[in-house]
Amino acid sequence: MWKSIVVISAVAFLITNASAAAQTKAQPKPRSAASLECSKQADEKGLKGKPRKKFRSKCLKDMKKKAT
Repeated sequence: MWKSIVVISAVAFLITNASAAAQTKAQPKPRSAASLECSKQADEKGLKGKPRKKFRSKCLKDMKKKAT
């Protein structure tokens, strides 16, 4: 009898902590218009992986230069 109470308590504890952890997960920041535009251009070029990352980095830097 005591074992079943301990097991039920442990399961309830785990479920409670799992749901609390899911609620406190940080939300991603909204993406800027420049980021979305650079991603769109990379998609059009069919870039993936490192070439895409390099392209987006350069694109974002160029967009910041144009803004100033």
